[in-house]
Amino acid sequence: MIHFPCQYQASVTAKPEGEINLHTDGVADIVSAAPQNFGGPGDRWAPETLLVATLGDCFVLTFRAVAAAMKINWVSVHCDVQGTLTRVDNTTKFTEFILRIQLQVPFGTDERSINTVWQKTKAGCFVSNSLAAQITLDPVLVILPEK
Repeated sequence: MIHFPCQYQASVTAKPEGEINLHTDGVADIVSAAPQNFGGPGDRWAPETLLVATLGDCFVLTFRAVAAAMKINWVSVHCDVQGTLTRVDNTTKFTEFILRIQLQVPFGTDERSINTVWQKTKAGCFVSNSLAAQITLDPVLVILPEK
């Protein structure tokens, strides 16, 4: 059982120029930089891409938990996330995220149950619940051939 509230800690270290080091205990550090369109080198994770990846990661982890709870068998899931960063009322912010999800399931899987999984996953993804931007799911279900 999860006890709320949960707290998470990360440290960020930088010098006047160059890369930024992201650290949390127990895992490998991540090196980040501004994206190329903001003057960065374009060869590092940036806050923008980290946020987009975090949304996809949380969605897939939530999907795993929901599918397991519902006893849904599946083979693989792939989630491409596109985030739109723009200016609104003189503020730069993400306004939309589109999650393009491909799910492979075994032959005989009930498609209605998969729709329920998508709904519960979207409702349960705490990262998407924490964002003000519009979030759109574009799922594709691939039913594998009978063996």
